[in-house]
Amino acid sequence: MASVALIEDDQRIRAALVRSLAERGHTVRAAGRAMEGLSQVLEWHPDVVVLDLGLPDLDGTELLKMIRAVSAVPVIVATARDDEAEMVRMLDRGADDYVTKPFSADQLDARIRAVLRRAHAAPEPERIELGGLVIDRSTRVVELEGAALELSRREFDLLWYLARRAGTVVTKRELVGEVWRQPYGGADRTVDVHLSWLRRKLGETAAEPKYLHTVRGVGVKLVAPEQG
Repeated sequence: MASVALIEDDQRIRAALVRSLAERGHTVRAAGRAMEGLSQVLEWHPDVVVLDLGLPDLDGTELLKMIRAVSAVPVIVATARDDEAEMVRMLDRGADDYVTKPFSADQLDARIRAVLRRAHAAPEPERIELGGLVIDRSTRVVELEGAALELSRREFDLLWYLARRAGTVVTKRELVGEVWRQPYGGADRTVDVHLSWLRRKLGETAAEPKYLHTVRGVGVKLVAPEQG
C-alpha cells in the first residue's frame, strides 16, 4: 500500500493509528515531535504524511510550512481543530486534506488512498469547455454562452470537480469528501443546496437539466447539453 509518516504527540492515539494502518497494509513510521517528524520526511521520503497540529515542540502549522519548503509529499492534517476557517487556512498553506478528530481508521485509510490517487493523477487542465460552458481554473472564471457567471468559491470548486469528471456519475459522498474536505458520508443537504444554486446560475432545473443530470440514488454527472 503506502509508506506513511505519522506525526502525532498523543502516545495512545499514535499507537492505535500505527496498528490500524499497518493492519490495512501500510508501512508506518511514527513521531511524537515536530522535528523528529521532519527528519522522517527528509530521510525516509514517505508516500504521505499524517500531521497533527498540536505538537509539543512546534505548532503543526509551522511544521507544514517547513515540509512544503522541502517536499511535495501529500500531507493530511489530522487534528481536533474543526472550524472551517482553520481548514481553509491549512489547505491554502499546502495541506492536501484535513480530517478532524475523532475519526475512524477506515476514514483515514480512505483519505490516504484519495490523496495518493490525486498525487498520481495526470496534471489538471487549466481550462475545460463543455458545449457553451467554459471553466478556467487559473482565473476561476466561468462563462456560459459567452456571459460570465458569478459563482462563490465553493460553487466554482464543485463545478470544477464535476467538470474534471464530465460524463461520470459522482456520488454525493465523494463530493463531500473531495470538495468540502469533510468526513465521507453525511452533509448531503449541503451538496443538494449548492447543486440547486449551480443549476439556477446555469439556467436549468433538476426537472429540466441541461448540464447537471441527477442519477437517482447514485449521484450527479455533468455533461454538455448535446450529450444529455
